[in-house]
Amino acid sequence: MAKKRKQPQLPKQEKETISLGDQLNSALLQQLKEKKKQLVDVEEKRQEQAIARKKEEARQREKNKSFEELFNESSLSWKEFK
Repeated sequence: MAKKRKQPQLPKQEKETISLGDQLNSALLQQLKEKKKQLVDVEEKRQEQAIARKKEEARQREKNKSFEELFNESSLSWKEFK
């Protein structure tokens, strides 16, 4: 079996890290942050409206059930009341 040889480690060159925030104008960065917040708010409102709509639809379905549907969903048994 061949021995595994370690490759000599080359000294790492430190790269200057520049973030996107550093490159952009501070006013533009602030505008982007505000836009992101607005989009998050819009998405949260949309989700809340969807949940409210589903609850209302379920309430309407329950309200409009026929006697047969209510009877079939009932857990009561006539045998218990004989």
